Formats: sequence, structure tokens, C-alpha cells
Amino acid sequence: MGYEEFDFEQPPHEDTPIILAPVESSHNGLKIAGAVVLVVAVAATGYLVFRNRQVAAPPSAPAAPAPAATEVSKGLGADGPAIDLPPLDESDDVVRGLVKELSANPSVAAWLMTRNLIRNFTVVVSNIAAGEPAARQVTVLRPKGAFQVEERGEDLFINSRGYSRYLPLATAASSINPEDAAKLYTTLKPRIDEAYAELGQTGTTFDQTLERAIVLLLKTPVPEGRVPVEPNGAVGYQFANPVLEKLTPTQKLLIRFGPDSQRAVQTSLRNIALALGIPADRLP
Repeated sequence: MGYEEFDFEQPPHEDTPIILAPVESSHNGLKIAGAVVLVVAVAATGYLVFRNRQVAAPPSAPAAPAPAATEVSKGLGADGPAIDLPPLDESDDVVRGLVKELSANPSVAAWLMTRNLIRNFTVVVSNIAAGEPAARQVTVLRPKGAFQVEERGEDLFINSRGYSRYLPLATAASSINPEDAAKLYTTLKPRIDEAYAELGQTGTTFDQTLERAIVLLLKTPVPEGRVPVEPNGAVGYQFANPVLEKLTPTQKLLIRFGPDSQRAVQTSLRNIALALGIPADRLP
């Protein structure tokens, strides 16, 4: 099903029925938090991750030959101040302190009130990179209000007014300073690597996993025009366009941000990726 040209800023016609969808199931709601996490896992959470890393791994040196498409960069980060990091189990207070120095964004603050911040960030990024739902660790970031669709004839579309639900998360992502994020990542890297090791991952590094997660979100298409949906079960919806419906859970969540916020988030992620040392030719 193709897309029709539509101005997302234009409110629905008065005679256009607006449907307040049933409160999204915990599954869909958590998926939405998933997109938020790499975004606020790299945005809100990114503040967190990118700012607690000691100078353990130096920034990646430019490779002579261009790496294969399947190869990912190593040694991400930027020179940052070395600090004495507490053990992983006692790291939350340090992370909160560092992040609060960089941002007072409400979404960031809400995330900081949770526990096991480094572990949660690591799990979220790992799940996003693997194309799996990643919201259990970020339910606090779930958008408020009900998902809305609008009915036009026999077709259903996402109600563009609902995009405002995700604006706070997009704002959190856009507020991140890429260079500071990269330095913070370097500062916290030792504990991030420990948390990643706890997941039992072998044959890959967290740097590689982080790059895959960012690239995946950057590859998410931005639909132009109204986005058609169709019922999926008793209380849910799915994209009517099979190309969009085949995307990963986090990619589909990112589309629900709306085109403007999605582009803002992707711009922020791309800038962070470059500051971390991921070559531009490896990014979409």
C-alpha cells in the first residue's frame, strides 16, 4: 500500500472520525519504550552511557582500507577525564551525578530514577542491535496518553496529533552534545564492558553492538504522508504497509515518533556515532 501526500501539521478535517485506540498492550507499550531507549538509550540513556567511561579503550584509529560492510568499528569513544569508578553494583549514584551535570531534561531525569542504569542500558542496546524488543528496562519512558488512529472511509491511519506523545523523547535525544556523549562513553566503558560480559555475549564487543544498534535506527525509513495501519488482534494495530511491518520492533517504534521527531532523533544519533569514531561511510 503506497503513501498519499499529507501535511502532518494539518489537523484532521472536522468530519474525520478520530479513534482513541484501546490503551496499548504492555507488549506494544514496551516496544515503544524500546525505540526510546536507544534514543534515550543513546539519547537519554545515551547521556548516561556516553558519559561514564574511563579512558580504557583509545579512539579507533582510521583504518587504511575501508572495512567490509559487515565489519564494525572498535574502540569507540573520545578522550575524557579518568575517574575512579565504583564496582558495577554500586555505580548508579556516580552515573546519576555525571548525567545530571550534563542534562536536566525531564526524560533523562525520569530514567535516572531507575536502578541498574548501566546494566539496563547495555541490555537495551543489545536487544535493539539484535532486532528484539527492548522496553522492559525503560517502562518509565513510556509515552503518556493513548495511541490514536483516524478513519478515512474504510481505511485507518495513524493520527498525526499523537506524534506529540513522543516529542519529550525526541527533545531529550536532540539535546545531547555529541562530543560530550563520546567522552562520557569513554569514562564509563569499563563498567559497560563488565555489564555486557554478564550477558554471556561471545565473539563481539559492546562497541560493535552499539554501532549495530545505531546503524539499525539510522536505516529506519521515514514514511512520507499518512501512515496506514490495520487492526492486529483485539487491542492492537500493525502497519498496513508490509515493508514497514517487517521492520524490527524498535524501528517501528521510531516511526511512531512522527517524521519530524524521527528525523531529529536520527540526526542526533548520527552525530553521536561520528563523535564516537564510527566512520561516516559505515553510516546510512
